[in-house]
Amino acid sequence: MNIALHDSKCACALLAALMMLAGCGGPKGLYPAAADAQQRMAAEAAATQKNAANIDTAATYMKLVEQMQTDGLWFASLAHIDALEQRWGASPDSSRMRADALRQTGETAGSEAAYKRLIGTPLEGAGYHGLGLLAGGRGDYPTAVALLKEAQRRNPTDAVLLSDLGYASLRAGLVAQARLPLMQALQLRSDNPQAQANLALYLEVTQQRAQADALMEAHRMSPATREAIRESARQLGSAPLAAVQPLPRAATMGTSIYDDSTAPLKLKAARWPGMGGQQANAGAMTSRSSISRGTE
Repeated sequence: MNIALHDSKCACALLAALMMLAGCGGPKGLYPAAADAQQRMAAEAAATQKNAANIDTAATYMKLVEQMQTDGLWFASLAHIDALEQRWGASPDSSRMRADALRQTGETAGSEAAYKRLIGTPLEGAGYHGLGLLAGGRGDYPTAVALLKEAQRRNPTDAVLLSDLGYASLRAGLVAQARLPLMQALQLRSDNPQAQANLALYLEVTQQRAQADALMEAHRMSPATREAIRESARQLGSAPLAAVQPLPRAATMGTSIYDDSTAPLKLKAARWPGMGGQQANAGAMTSRSSISRGTE
């Protein structure tokens, strides 16, 4: 038999076998783009493992873990926290990252224990903040308010914490008490979408709808976000107008702009289960972490 012909037949047979394997082993009609995405994910995972193996300081490793958490890789970050602590031992920083990751992955008992280990350390404020978020997740908003106030005493200029405290106060029925931390949060971090949304929610709850509309317009919130805020306000009910001081116009018409080209805002879906409007925004920020560490 001609050698070239034999080689050609072998190559054709091999190609046919590979095509059959691809048809059986993968999704029907697999697109090249999907295969490319899988290859990129595998390459990124391999690169992460390689980078982790080459890291020679705890601080550098912590930055890698923090980036993973920022990217929403909570389960993977737990594995790397284990590796980090095996090499350099546990620290308040690693305990805080572990507590956050356990909370985000639904391991509330482990998360609570990790947050409690932060009490008495330099990260005590983050511990109380996390415990407050867990209490809110259980629907125990009065306890959440008390714990978040303990965190506020230790981190009085943390805008994310202040926004959480204001929201928990609204949920606990302490509407008048919500105004100050929500105003502080927005002025400290006027570019923070969560601070914007929580203040808009307060304005809706207190029937200051014109100012709520002005705030949402100033920050270019999407229609879905605005409806989620209004629905949440309807569920929370309205407070007596006499108990509420009007919001200054300057505060509602800030210069920061919320860019709707990014994912739409969600209202505490990751931190406050069961809140109205959550379904409208479910998965809206899957690419953006909503972790609250007291430093965000």
